[in-house]
Amino acid sequence: MRLRSIRTTGTLSKERPRSCGRWELGYASRRTPDSALTLPERLKAVGKNVTQYKSGDEVFGGSTGAFAQYLCRRATGSVALKPAALTFEQAAAINIAGITALQAVRDKGKVQAGQKVLINGASGGVGTFAVQIAKSYGADVTGVCSARNTELVQSIGADHVIDYTKDDFTKGNQHYDVVIDNVANHSLSESRRVLTPNGIYVMVGGGSANEQGFVGALGKALNAAIYSRFIKQKMGMMMAQPSTKDLTLLAEMVESGKLQPVIDRTYKLSEVTEAIRYLEEGHARGKVVITVE
Repeated sequence: MRLRSIRTTGTLSKERPRSCGRWELGYASRRTPDSALTLPERLKAVGKNVTQYKSGDEVFGGSTGAFAQYLCRRATGSVALKPAALTFEQAAAINIAGITALQAVRDKGKVQAGQKVLINGASGGVGTFAVQIAKSYGADVTGVCSARNTELVQSIGADHVIDYTKDDFTKGNQHYDVVIDNVANHSLSESRRVLTPNGIYVMVGGGSANEQGFVGALGKALNAAIYSRFIKQKMGMMMAQPSTKDLTLLAEMVESGKLQPVIDRTYKLSEVTEAIRYLEEGHARGKVVITVE
């Protein structure tokens, strides 16, 4: 069952592919960011066995090989109808980062109202979503980012912001019920130090794409699993699963004003090279979006 779409809009992601459950993507060239998300504007045709969509529908979701004017993908998996209130740029920013943040906060972190939650890497694609989702659950949220991103992280709802260039959150006196770690730039023992006795540590990243590869990420995940066998706290690595239900929920949150995709820059399809170059500098805030006219 396949969908054919026209005028796609995609995002560049600085999150590692493993965070969206696609271990095979992105490792052939460590210097090439993922183009895993595409947001078709309108379906041109659907397969004869497709019943949930029809020609002319506006949909959004995920696929590989995103940067194209035409795309053919399966009707199942991470794809959903795009609400009319969402712009195509907003929809393009949701899939990998939004789903990862939602599942990290809701499913892995099990965040509840009144809990103290720390988001390490709060100004990135997953981080900006995680801050807002945790706040919507009623948590007291602390975001960790650089000084240049402090205002941004505050503007999306963080109650407290730690500038990592001045303060190391693992050496502070504050303890957290949940730590969502998108950077993994501290050892597990250091991160565990700031957890409450029954706290939960969720590792979304494992280091930036240019700092380490598959082995480094897997090693940290295995260490976290071993740690959890001997301590009360829960520590583990996050692998999000594509979900139409979660895509729809995130879109509804955007419509209701509970969630605002943070888009740093928008590039045309002809400017993909420049977009990738900017992303590789490592200073992008939120998402970088590619549009097709």
